[in-house]
Amino acid sequence: MLTRFCLVRHGETPWNAELRLQGHIDVPLNDTGRRQAAATARVLSAHRFDALYSSDLARALQTAAAAASACGLQPLPHSGLRERHYGVLQGRTYDEAEAQHPEVWRHFKGRNPAYSFPGGGESLAEFDARVRQAMDAILRAHTGQTVLVVTHGGVLDIIHRLASGKPLEAARDFAIPNAALNWIAHDAQGWRLECWADQTHLGSSMDELPHP
Repeated sequence: MLTRFCLVRHGETPWNAELRLQGHIDVPLNDTGRRQAAATARVLSAHRFDALYSSDLARALQTAAAAASACGLQPLPHSGLRERHYGVLQGRTYDEAEAQHPEVWRHFKGRNPAYSFPGGGESLAEFDARVRQAMDAILRAHTGQTVLVVTHGGVLDIIHRLASGKPLEAARDFAIPNAALNWIAHDAQGWRLECWADQTHLGSSMDELPHP
């Protein structure tokens, strides 16, 4: 049976605009992000979804609330859809992270799967396992249906690789804009990409940076 997912990165936050790593820190949307959430909700209202899941962080829940209102759904918070925990890098701009923690930054940029960020952070392998487990659980609960998921840039990086087969260690060569639409599907042959980074309803949107 075919199961389809529409995946949406949350709208822009003040820290996105500052190129500051958010991770598990709960940062709300800014005015641009709220406008993006509303624009995305209007586009999503033309589709029928059987369920709406969201990361339990505020920036995702705010984006999901706009979609829920437009689509007549109740958001289901899921901690497995949270952004990666970046440990000591959280709260720092990319330039600050590189200057203050050069060794940690080197592992981050190099996509070292086994390296866990100091300060309680996740390794890329741990993060990958968490996201895959969350997606598998949602798939089992909604096989044959169409599901809307609101989440984060790092999560979408993992999901793109899940659907495309791109190795976890490979440098990213695809965009992850705020509030864009990303469609994937699952059937007997496994996961596959259908459409990625559709932001025609937005005009412009920040990509998830940097590109490790």
